[in-house]
Amino acid sequence: MESVEAQPIGAAEVVARLERLPFSRWHVRARLFVGAATFLDAYNTLTIAYALPVLVPRWHINPESIGLLFAIGYIGQLVGSFLFGRMAERAGRLWALTWSAASFGLLSFGCALAWGYWSLFAFRFLQGIGLGGEVPIAVTYVNEIARAQGRGRFVLLYEFVYSLGLAVTALVAVYIVPHWGWRWMFALGGLAALVAVFLRRLLPESPRWLVQVGRHHEAMQAVERIESAVEREGLPLAPPVAKPIVATSQDTDWTELLSRFYRRRTLVVWVMWFVSYFIVFGLTTWVPTLFATVYKLPVTKSLQYNLVVTLSALCASFICALAIDRVGRRRWFVGAFGFTALTLLPLGLGSLPPLGTALVWICLGRCLIGTSSLALYLYTPEIYPTRMRAFASSVGSAWYTVAAALGTFVLGLMLQRYSLSGGFLIFAGLAAVGAIVAASGALETRGRILEELSP
Repeated sequence: MESVEAQPIGAAEVVARLERLPFSRWHVRARLFVGAATFLDAYNTLTIAYALPVLVPRWHINPESIGLLFAIGYIGQLVGSFLFGRMAERAGRLWALTWSAASFGLLSFGCALAWGYWSLFAFRFLQGIGLGGEVPIAVTYVNEIARAQGRGRFVLLYEFVYSLGLAVTALVAVYIVPHWGWRWMFALGGLAALVAVFLRRLLPESPRWLVQVGRHHEAMQAVERIESAVEREGLPLAPPVAKPIVATSQDTDWTELLSRFYRRRTLVVWVMWFVSYFIVFGLTTWVPTLFATVYKLPVTKSLQYNLVVTLSALCASFICALAIDRVGRRRWFVGAFGFTALTLLPLGLGSLPPLGTALVWICLGRCLIGTSSLALYLYTPEIYPTRMRAFASSVGSAWYTVAAALGTFVLGLMLQRYSLSGGFLIFAGLAAVGAIVAASGALETRGRILEELSP
């Protein structure tokens, strides 16, 4: 039985000083620095989708093998989620973030040098390990430097760069793949290794993490570094109002995720992660190939159609970032899942509609489910304490990799052996489940200090 005690006054003071900070250019720069790694994470996650329309006929890859190639990357991300999640709790947010970005950047060069299906298969697995660690740790860091008021907008405008990365990947692919070749798509992803070099030099470690592990002096130094940057901008700092913070003294223990206090939160958020990303990556990774194989479009045309879908989802993500603090987390999840089910259901009833109609329904479904997947990166770190925030977020993203692997494989299986409409029917049914779970169990977190939400 863990003991419950008030944290030392240093912890309360650190939190109070973070909460009084006005939004500043320092916060913008911090989001941009972390966002550069997240942008390239998104880019590297999807490069395989835009290389495959070229590689499928060249290497004679059948639909089931395509699904396996998608899936192995997500299995690597599953491993990386646990590995880097534990590192983030033990060694620090920035340490884990730096090494995850460096690893997936270097392995992107490996993918560019692949000489056949199985070499690409191996490199995608190894690259996936780094990709699995970056985003949940990055979003944990951004959550921990944000104040309670406006945290949803603050975090999601950072997380928006992931959606932007997906859109830019589609845009770049339209030119790079036909003119330069698929290898250059992977080579450009190697820029992440360069970003990793600068992360620890440009940003302080999370003060909340430092104080949690007992490094109070370093935590105060990190806060003072941020305060100095804010004051240099001429922004006034209100006196900090320190409140007692109640927390357990135990270290990170994954079993606590399913303890009596956190069990309901954990199961609800795991279901939402699974549903969101089963649909998101089932749609995202297969859409270019779907247009090329089912609707018989040339590679360039299928990439252009996919760009429409991606840009639509980008606009929806931006709207979500601006509106989430007004609407609230719980209502947003219920609406996004519910309307996703309604938009994908027509694609699952009977034969596939004409190309134009299918494009409209896919765009709408991708937009709606994309906002729920974006909001989960905000919501998951909010419902856990600092001692396990990064690990819990990584476990959540581990569910997304399981879902992404299954979603891409299931759609490939349906395409080869059954009716593709059946795959969309599965997507619609899962979205309905997500709406029910969110309505019955999601916790409202807007406007509340992180330490108030979780002991």
